[in-house]
Amino acid sequence: MKAAMPARAKKRTEIPVRKVAAGSRRGRPRAATAASKIYSDLRIELVSLQRPPGEVISEAEIALSYGVSRTPVREAILKLSDEGLLEIYPQSGIFVSRIPIAALPEAILIRKALEETTARLAAERATSSQILTLCSVLERQREASAARDSTAFHQADEMFHAAIADVAGYPGIWKFIQQVKVHVDRYRLLTLPQHGRIVKVIGEHEAVLTAIEAHDPERARQAMESHLESLLDNISTTRQIYPEYFDQRH
Repeated sequence: MKAAMPARAKKRTEIPVRKVAAGSRRGRPRAATAASKIYSDLRIELVSLQRPPGEVISEAEIALSYGVSRTPVREAILKLSDEGLLEIYPQSGIFVSRIPIAALPEAILIRKALEETTARLAAERATSSQILTLCSVLERQREASAARDSTAFHQADEMFHAAIADVAGYPGIWKFIQQVKVHVDRYRLLTLPQHGRIVKVIGEHEAVLTAIEAHDPERARQAMESHLESLLDNISTTRQIYPEYFDQRH
């Protein structure tokens, strides 16, 4: 537990997320699944920045919205705190954690190493129908870009990388990556509004897909490496645009 309460972060209207309407009542979960349901919903809101870094979390409000006691809410909050998404300050409150700047490079490097492997294997093993699936997902990203829908774009981005792991024959790798990249996802959402970023991502995905379609494992690996390397290069710029969203400690 930390002794001092952090300053509350300012809301930024340009972030490509949709804020959950205040006071909206959710479906009442069964008692046995209440904690897991609350955990799952809150985790999505935190990772997608629907609840931005620095926002206050109210156990009472969440319990009321689900129609449950505070016990399952507290259980979900403790689990999210263990994942580093929430911070609990004695006598002060519960806050959405800031993105730990020092943890990003390591998480990106782990993801890059694993996805270079899945891209290489996908190029070796991809069938015609699997390549068509990848093409379809990439087209979703193009459509989301044209519609200026950053949320749909991010969802299609996730589908593209998950599909590559499936084609490689190791879908479990993507499940592991999802655990590692929780803070990377929050950071990535902040990069999407930056000029030219979405177009650049689409171009990088096209390079990966072209190599897989050509059954060129080394070129696919290199294309994935280049794609994820750009996340490392963009950290400094993103931190300057949203300094209040990042924990600057090392």
